[in-house]
Amino acid sequence: MGPWAPRQVSWLEMACYFSGALLVAVFGTLWILRRGGQIGLDEPDTRRKLHEKPIPRLGGAPIFLAVGLASLVAGYIGGLGWTRWLPVAVCNALIFSVGFVDDLKPLGAKVKLVGQIGTALILYSLGVSIDILSNPFGEGALSLGWWSLPLTLIWLVSIPNIVNLIDGMDGLAGGFGLFLSLTLAFLGYYSRQPDVLVVSLAMAGALAGFLIFNLPPAKIFLGDGGAYLIGFFIASVSLFTSNKGSIIGALLVVIIALGVPILDTLFAIIRRAIRGVSIFNADAEHIHHRLILLGYSKGGALAAMYCVCLALSLVGLSILMIKGSALPVAGAILFLLALGAARYLGYIRSWSNFRSQINETMERRRQREFFRAYGRVLDFEVERCMDLESFATMFQHGLERMDLSMHEKAGCRPEVLALGGGRSFTIYRPQDGTDLGEWHLRLDVLLPALERCLEKWNALPSTAGAATKATPPHLPLSTTA
Repeated sequence: MGPWAPRQVSWLEMACYFSGALLVAVFGTLWILRRGGQIGLDEPDTRRKLHEKPIPRLGGAPIFLAVGLASLVAGYIGGLGWTRWLPVAVCNALIFSVGFVDDLKPLGAKVKLVGQIGTALILYSLGVSIDILSNPFGEGALSLGWWSLPLTLIWLVSIPNIVNLIDGMDGLAGGFGLFLSLTLAFLGYYSRQPDVLVVSLAMAGALAGFLIFNLPPAKIFLGDGGAYLIGFFIASVSLFTSNKGSIIGALLVVIIALGVPILDTLFAIIRRAIRGVSIFNADAEHIHHRLILLGYSKGGALAAMYCVCLALSLVGLSILMIKGSALPVAGAILFLLALGAARYLGYIRSWSNFRSQINETMERRRQREFFRAYGRVLDFEVERCMDLESFATMFQHGLERMDLSMHEKAGCRPEVLALGGGRSFTIYRPQDGTDLGEWHLRLDVLLPALERCLEKWNALPSTAGAATKATPPHLPLSTTA
């Protein structure tokens, strides 16, 4: 990337980069709020998205603009150089574009993952990689060889997804990004790399400006574009905080500072793996959801998570500054904190009854697999039935096997399934003590069959149509709901 001679950055310059990015983000966000409203809206769904009205999710755009302008000013006016940053700038623009397009029109998890991996491969091919892991405890280093590629890809892909995963509460991902950007700024200052210091301060300023409108109750959301940009920025800039390829110290600081979102991601993966659902399947059981269930207000839960993130950032920086001598102690403490958090947040209800909780979860998984199988059968029945009335009879029979109904019953409560084109379908399910999130997972298996009904007949099954038909033979499944 060419030679580059560092120079000292004054405190006045630091303040200018931070405040300049903040002002650009503020005015950019105001422009979106005043002129937006037609595209990129996040609609409430009465399940996970409980805001009262549609809210723009294009908050990543003013952040991207602010950081981009600050980087150009630093390169052309501030004399900090920009050529070695060109690969990072291009790839941050690419990853932001992937998320921003998804904010406008959903791309799907697989398409976004391909875009993330492609962007990471481009950055790797341009020379930004993890080649050598230095010993944080003293002398020596480990050359990664061909392991450099997978390790770099894992780093560059996982961090954006971790940030995106925690972006489920007003101000959470943006606040974490602010703390992490300030951490990277300190690393740039500590390692005498003013370019790292400047771009990190610019990102911190942009996020501070955005948070003015994103704290509860949020007027605008980050969206995938903003979350991917924050995560990829942290992952890519951290590779510049030491000599090329020798970055174990910076990686340790970022990993420790990301302790809360990493723990949240770990809980989500374990939770969804045990339940038998996709790891990309969103739910309302993240750490911030659990804190609110424990009685915290949104502001209180946010403040608690901010405090933990700040504390972990300071722990990571202290480990770096004392050359890693306290790393084993810190690792043991963090492990115990993770176990304590799992118990306090209710992921583990009781250590003594942990086995029974696992058995209960596996039973719910079997119930969900039963629902999923019937959902697929009903999806096939749409193709087999000649008319909607015939399918309505099959559909009603399938619902009965799942202990559901299309009409109101005593002891049942309605659940509205949102379909394409603004349509909806009401299902009545039993009030059996099963939590609402679990029922949502079960009922969602009916969506493909109902959507195919709309495609084939431009109508939905009704109890009137089903009542005119004789009861069909049992569907080709035999198990109990």
